[in-house]
Amino acid sequence: MFLVSATACAGPGTSPAASRTAVEIPAAGTAPSPAPSPTPSGTDGALTDPETTPGAALAGADAPRQQPAYAAKALDVLATLPVKGRAAKTGYSREQFGQAWADIDRNGCDTRNDMLRRDLTALGLKPGTRDCVVLSGVLDDPYTATVINFRRGSSTSTAVQIDHVVALSDAWQKGAQQLSAAQRLSFANDPLNLLAVDGPTNLKKSDGDAATWLPPHKSYRCTYVARQISVKSSYGLWVTQAEHDAMARVLGDCPDAPAPTSQEAPPPPVQPLPAQPAAPASAPAPVPAQLAPVPAAAYYANCAAVRAGGASPLRVGQPGYSSKLDRDGDGVGCE
Repeated sequence: MFLVSATACAGPGTSPAASRTAVEIPAAGTAPSPAPSPTPSGTDGALTDPETTPGAALAGADAPRQQPAYAAKALDVLATLPVKGRAAKTGYSREQFGQAWADIDRNGCDTRNDMLRRDLTALGLKPGTRDCVVLSGVLDDPYTATVINFRRGSSTSTAVQIDHVVALSDAWQKGAQQLSAAQRLSFANDPLNLLAVDGPTNLKKSDGDAATWLPPHKSYRCTYVARQISVKSSYGLWVTQAEHDAMARVLGDCPDAPAPTSQEAPPPPVQPLPAQPAAPASAPAPVPAQLAPVPAAAYYANCAAVRAGGASPLRVGQPGYSSKLDRDGDGVGCE
């Protein structure tokens, strides 16, 4: 065994990383020691340091993933990834990775808006959403090296999409079938595995791995591949031989590229709404029938039914929310 201690250097499209903790990298021909799991603290299962550990734990759930290898070179981490054939896609669906853009870090804002706030500049935020919903902003797209002016709307939001760096379908075929539901939910919402990018380019990528798709912006490929390697290592996924070889070729131009843990600072927390004074116990205000609380098993056929029930707008995580009611995919339906 030998120790690697390094400070990650900022590559194209990344921000300078903070100093890292030394880790052991197995010598050639030895089996890697299993990485330690995050240590829960308190009663809600929260990770010890949510600021530095990508992926939030869920209340009552098992630890969502292993700790990544801090400050190791991406090539060294690649050497520890198992090389296997692609498993069958049987049973795959988006729902296997939980509700889309769930608020698993419990900051009051869905993951899509968290990533838009993290990756865009010159933000315009929707009033009344506690600075959560992004209405506009500017993206310096890492995949195409172009500048995109984002504006939220049913016909414009798709110009900027949140890409899973390791696609969900690819992960499913390379080990995620064996993960728990909580681990897959964490994987789909882990900031390390998410980037705001040019929408059309993301559609072209689809569920491709490094053997079938790389960013058109060649200067970003080292950072992109290193990030994929970190994600796969963190969640115990494997690579195919073709994928391994493609990653090795890319890293041949940047052999010292670090395997990132969390390349960007987390988005700022959304401030909770001020507590409302409780109604006097002696004279509770009557609740009109059409505005009665929505039952837990609520189902709405369309937005007209949502508005008739007094539940508009309907946010991710609220009873009755479904993606079909959220046309622009921003986590808020029937606005």
